[in-house]
Amino acid sequence: MNLTSPRRSTPNDDTTAPVELPHVLVTVAADDTLTATVDGTPFEAQATTEWTRATFGPLMDAITKDRTIAVRVEVRENDGSVFTDILRTRKPRRAVAPSETPVPETRRSRHARRMPRLAEVTADGFVPGEDVAVATIVSHTDATGTGRAHALIDLDDLPDGIHEVILFGRISGTLAVRRLT
Repeated sequence: MNLTSPRRSTPNDDTTAPVELPHVLVTVAADDTLTATVDGTPFEAQATTEWTRATFGPLMDAITKDRTIAVRVEVRENDGSVFTDILRTRKPRRAVAPSETPVPETRRSRHARRMPRLAEVTADGFVPGEDVAVATIVSHTDATGTGRAHALIDLDDLPDGIHEVILFGRISGTLAVRRLT
């Protein structure tokens, strides 16, 4: 019997999200330029450049302050199609302090430090900076500034018989099936 109450997040808990997320509306023009509003307020391009499909990632980074703010994004294409997603905040990486007393190495710990067998999977056609799902979903990656997604997959983490993976662009809808070698 569990006598403790379930864990509830507190207002100071880093994992809580606001009840209402800022609403980002991105409209794509026929010439692939983008206009963006945040809760109805225009979000202007920086300097003298316009936002384009190629700068969608930097646009989202600017709006979310490098993914420190979660937002609901709605992209309206010039053909009438609409895409909606939520861009979550990135979890800050916390440094782990080294142990003051070194742990003696055992035979078991020597065997636990195996070298991973990695497979690289790449594909083009993604929107720069977009979240790219790696399926069988073992991880996620971001597209680079050139629209290329890159994932390293530890083959030992996959179930037996998995010979292909899928890279799926959550914004562009780009889908690439790649064979693991």
